[in-house]
Amino acid sequence: MELQLSEDQELFLDTTRKLLAVEVPIPAVRALESDPAGFSTAYWRRGAELGWTSMLVSEADGGGSFSDHGLLDLVLVAEEMGKLTAPGPLVPVSVVAHAISQEGSADQKAAVLPGLLSGDEVAAWTGPTPIAAEVSGDEIVLTGTARPVEAGAQASHLLAAATTADGLTHVLVPVDATGLTVTPLQGLDLVRRFAEARFDDVRLPLSAVVGEVGGAADLAERLLQIAGVLQCAESCGAIDRVFEMTVEYLGDRYSFGRPLSSYQALKHRVADEKVWLEASHGITTAAARAVATGAPDAGQLVSVAQAWVGPHATELIQDCIQLHGGIGVTWEHDLHLYLRRTTLNRATYGTPEEHAERIATGLLGAAS
Repeated sequence: MELQLSEDQELFLDTTRKLLAVEVPIPAVRALESDPAGFSTAYWRRGAELGWTSMLVSEADGGGSFSDHGLLDLVLVAEEMGKLTAPGPLVPVSVVAHAISQEGSADQKAAVLPGLLSGDEVAAWTGPTPIAAEVSGDEIVLTGTARPVEAGAQASHLLAAATTADGLTHVLVPVDATGLTVTPLQGLDLVRRFAEARFDDVRLPLSAVVGEVGGAADLAERLLQIAGVLQCAESCGAIDRVFEMTVEYLGDRYSFGRPLSSYQALKHRVADEKVWLEASHGITTAAARAVATGAPDAGQLVSVAQAWVGPHATELIQDCIQLHGGIGVTWEHDLHLYLRRTTLNRATYGTPEEHAERIATGLLGAAS
C-alpha cells in the first residue's frame, strides 16, 4: 500500500511473503476447501510468530508493531494474503485483540490475549449489528442471533456487540457459555469460514462486559473501521494479482499471429482496469492512514474506500475473466478464487450501498 517502507517493514513484508508462498500457495488453498477450519493451526502460529496477531495490541499487553502505527503494518499482511487468497482469521483476531487490549479488564486480557498472540487460539467478533442485552442484577443477559460471524466456529471467545438500555455494549462470551449455539455456515470462499451465533438467554457476570455498560459506541466504530481497512487492503492485493495475471496472459496469447495485448480495444480495457486498481490502492491507503492516526474523517474515508473498492474489485476481476476467454471460467483456473474472495469482502462489514449511505448521512450532518 505505502510507496515508502522502513527497513523493518521491508523485512517484515519479505518474510510474510515467503511464509505465505511456502505455507499457503494456491494449490494448498484449494486443498483446504473441505477443511472445517479452513486453515492449519501450525500455519497460523507461524504467522503469529511474525507478528500478524500483535500489531493492534499495546506493548504493555504483549503486542507491538514495526512502525508507529500497527495498522499500517497489518495492511501489508492483508494485501499479501489477498494476492494468494490465503486463509486465516486475520480480521476477527485483530479486531478482538485490539478491543481487549484497549478496554478489557486485567482478567479479560489474561484469558484471551496470550492465546491470540501466540496463534494457539482464535476469537471472533459478531460484527457491527448488535444483538439484544439486558442487565439483571449482577448479570448481563444476551438474546438474539448474529450472522455471519467470521471464524465463529473456530473461536474460543466471541466479542458480542449488544444493545442495552444504556446503549451499545461489548461482551466477551466464552463459546461454552450456556445458551450459546454456534452453527457453521456454507460460504462462497474456499477457505474463509463463517458461522451463526445464537444467544438464547445467555447469562454472564457483569465482569464479562468489555469496558462499561453502554459505553461501546466509539470502540465499535473503530473496530468497524479497522475491519474495513483490512478488507479493502486484501481486495487490493487480490486485484493486483489478477491484473498481473491478465497482462501476462494477453502478452503470451496470440490471435492471427499477434499477441492479444497488441489489439487497441483490449488495451483500452486494460487501461481502465489499471485506473481502477491504482484508485483502489490510493483510497485504501488514505483510509488506513486516517484510521491509524485517529483522523476525524477516518470513518468517512473507510466508507469511501468500501464503496469504491467493493464494486470495482469484482468488476475488474469479471472483466479479466472475460479477457482470459474460455479458460477463465474453468474450475482449474485460479481466477474464480479471487472473485470469490472479493465478492465476499464486498458483502461483509457493510455493502457498498450501505457505505454510500453512511457517506451521505455524514455529509448531510456536516452541512446542517
